[in-house]
Formats: sequence, structure tokens, C-alpha cells
Amino acid sequence: MSMRRTTTTRRAMAAVSMTAALALALAGCGDDGGKEPGNEGSGAPSAPASPSAEDKGESQQEDTAAGENVDPDAKLAEVRGEEGLTLVVTQVKRDAGGFVTVQASIKNGGDGTRNSASWGGQEQAIVQKNPNSVAGATLVDKVGKKRYYVLRDTDARCLCTTAIAPLAPGETASIFMQFPAPPQGTTEVDFNLPTFATTSLKISG
Repeated sequence: MSMRRTTTTRRAMAAVSMTAALALALAGCGDDGGKEPGNEGSGAPSAPASPSAEDKGESQQEDTAAGENVDPDAKLAEVRGEEGLTLVVTQVKRDAGGFVTVQASIKNGGDGTRNSASWGGQEQAIVQKNPNSVAGATLVDKVGKKRYYVLRDTDARCLCTTAIAPLAPGETASIFMQFPAPPQGTTEVDFNLPTFATTSLKISG
């Protein structure tokens, strides 16, 4: 009788041990959908998603929105300046932000090196803050009888091309200037850059 009880007890203990071991094994697996954390079933950590083609396109649009892709052959006006210089205006565009951007180029057709000393205007504070610039340019709305100067920030820095290098014979410098926009009804303005003749320009946009 004693031996039977001992055998029964041993069998019961063995069954309990096996049940506990099986429960522990199942608990260790967990319910993660069959994917290990970070691996997603690929055997390696997943890489961050790269920008889509649409996103890249939007970024490129923002980068070129300032008129950097203006066709240099799109000549709207050509005026002569001093000492063989020629100013060619290629774009005059009204922008949604309430300003007008003028894109142009200056070519040295003379036989000596020319600099931009006179193009910055006569306001000393502006000239000092914007060396070798085209900050002296103006637009005149003849109908509204109002003159517009190149925009500037609170530190007197102009929204225009600065640090223009001296032009050797045959060289060309690309320039831009931004002005407050005349009223919507104004479609034509007179443009002037010191040392160059005044020319009439039609505003697009």
C-alpha cells in the first residue's frame, strides 16, 4: 500500500511539473503577431521612410519660387548706362506677398573694368549696410504719382543683389530687386537704376 501511494504521488508531481513547464514556455512566446520588435519579420531593424517623390517636388518648387529660373533671353527692356554698360530687364512680376520683383542683368560692353559704386543710391545708411548693391533702384507709378524704393528690413539691409564684383570687359552680372507692389490697377511703371536711362516696364502676374 505504501509503495502504491509513493508511485501515485511521483506520477502526480511529474504531471504538475510538466504542466508548469508548458505554461511557462507559452508565456515566454507572447502575442506579438509573429513579429519581433523592430524587425517586422525582415530580420533587420526597419529604416525610416524616405521622402516621397511628391514631397521632393514640393521642396524643389519652394527653392525655385523666387524667380531663379528666369529665361535670360526673355528681354523686356534694354537700356544703356555709362561707360559701355547695358542693363537688360528679363522679368517684372507681381507676387502674392504684396511686392514686385525685378530680374535683370548688367553687361560690361566697354574696354575697362566697371564697378557698382553708384548703383546703391545716395542714402549713406543704405550704402554702408549694402555695399556694391543695386539698392538705389526705383519704380515710379505715374498714374498714382508715387515712387517706390527697394524694400529693406529693420537693419537697413535691402531685398536686392549685394556684393556685386567689379565687371571686367565682356562680363555680365545677374541682379534682382524687390519693391512694394503698386495698386492692382497699375500695370506699367517707370524703372530707374542710377547711371542708367529710365525705361517703362509692364508688370506681370
